[in-house]
Amino acid sequence: MQLLIDKITAKTGLDEEHARKAVSIMLSFLHHDGPHDDVAKLFAKIPGANAMLQHAGATDDVGGLGALFGGGLGAMAAFNALTTAGLDMGQIQIVAKEVVAFARENAGDELVDNVIDAIPGLSQIV
Repeated sequence: MQLLIDKITAKTGLDEEHARKAVSIMLSFLHHDGPHDDVAKLFAKIPGANAMLQHAGATDDVGGLGALFGGGLGAMAAFNALTTAGLDMGQIQIVAKEVVAFARENAGDELVDNVIDAIPGLSQIV
């Protein structure tokens, strides 16, 4: 996961704390809005994804960002969370693309495409 954070800081100019928060928001969005089985498989293949999600307090039982948005983030709510975290539109696009690229590297295109296709609005961001 640190490789992804480092790549995002280099490409966006965000500091590590903001890059980590942005990745956490993206993972929370996928966790809460994606197809449960596919997201579980995806997170199992992305090093550090489950740990980051748990650390952020975004699991189903704990609440976190999902609780703020009624159990699901939705693409617009995730976008709003990212802008509230201080990211501009360009940085949000970079974060989304880098998270998806990292997921593809670790889990393959088919699984990532299944998750993207199942979440309304996500394909417009990535």
